[in-house]
Amino acid sequence: MEEKLTQQPINIVKIALIGPESTGKTTLSRQLAEHYKTKWVPEYAREYLQKKWDTSKEVCEKEDFLPMAVGQIELENSLAKEANKVLICDTDLLATKVYSEIFYDGYCDPTLHKFALKNTYNLYFLTYIDTPWQKDDIRDRPDSRESNFQTFKQALDKHTKPYVVLQGNEQTRLTKAIREINTLLKT
Repeated sequence: MEEKLTQQPINIVKIALIGPESTGKTTLSRQLAEHYKTKWVPEYAREYLQKKWDTSKEVCEKEDFLPMAVGQIELENSLAKEANKVLICDTDLLATKVYSEIFYDGYCDPTLHKFALKNTYNLYFLTYIDTPWQKDDIRDRPDSRESNFQTFKQALDKHTKPYVVLQGNEQTRLTKAIREINTLLKT
């Protein structure tokens, strides 16, 4: 199992976007990938949970987190090989860990926990909740976005992950993210 959760070594800048649901992570991931003419890694959990919902109307359970984490890293490792200097990740295992802990009273599978802390990114963008919440089959916690934002921030701080908070409209976020990534690419 552990090899399935390990990032493959590759010499590119890796950016991860994390934050509460419906805070613009996917939109920004696509914009950044287009700007840098590179690949972006979609959130595997959305596809996984949407299929589950479509076939059985079942919601996320504890047992889903490890397969979602494996799918995320497989997708990331695959797309990293095609990336141009920078890889934009719509999420990462730290976000998966945080969501597991939010949904299940602090519980996170020990293997997921280990790799959520072991896998690395050059920079995280933590997206703030100043975007309108948009309902879909998967999103279910519009009233928890502020507390979830604080939980993500605490996780980044606790595990000393480098991050920048992004807030404001789409253009403001994009401009700030590009500036941060350009700084990384110069070093």
